[in-house]
Amino acid sequence: MNPITLLLLLPFFTQFLEVEPAKSKLPGKTRFPISQISVMGFVYCDFCSNNSFSGHSYFLPGAEVKVDCMFKALSEKTAEQISLSVNRTTNKYGMYKLEIPSVDGVKCAEDSVVVSSCQASLIGSSSSACNVPGYRTTSNVIAIKARKANLCIYSFNALTFRPSKRDITLCGN
Repeated sequence: MNPITLLLLLPFFTQFLEVEPAKSKLPGKTRFPISQISVMGFVYCDFCSNNSFSGHSYFLPGAEVKVDCMFKALSEKTAEQISLSVNRTTNKYGMYKLEIPSVDGVKCAEDSVVVSSCQASLIGSSSSACNVPGYRTTSNVIAIKARKANLCIYSFNALTFRPSKRDITLCGN
């Protein structure tokens, strides 16, 4: 998927991330969590097999995706490494999401505090009409960081499935 298209779609889908400040033990004071890291991406059916989201493409609910991430915490308080490997299923919008638990001493929104690498890979499609893998793996990430909330969102380029046969009447040659 074109990165510009992804940036245009991102505000629509970030409404599902539900970020709220943590409650403070002191009345009248609100504090934000130590860190909140979200990893997300989309899976769609590349109906015309043209490596882009066309007018006939659609997001795939129920698709299975494997997400592998490694985060190195680089702060004064910790020298930890978190490695995760999880399977996720896309929601009705074709989006999968992984919430990383906060780690004391990690401020993900600060520059060079968290060194990360993540990769997403297709496992299977929920649609028998669109089940041939297109873009199978991605590690290209757009990072969005909000310092005030200490929130980091890592958004992958989209993964795709294709139909087994291209519909020439809809898609042309």
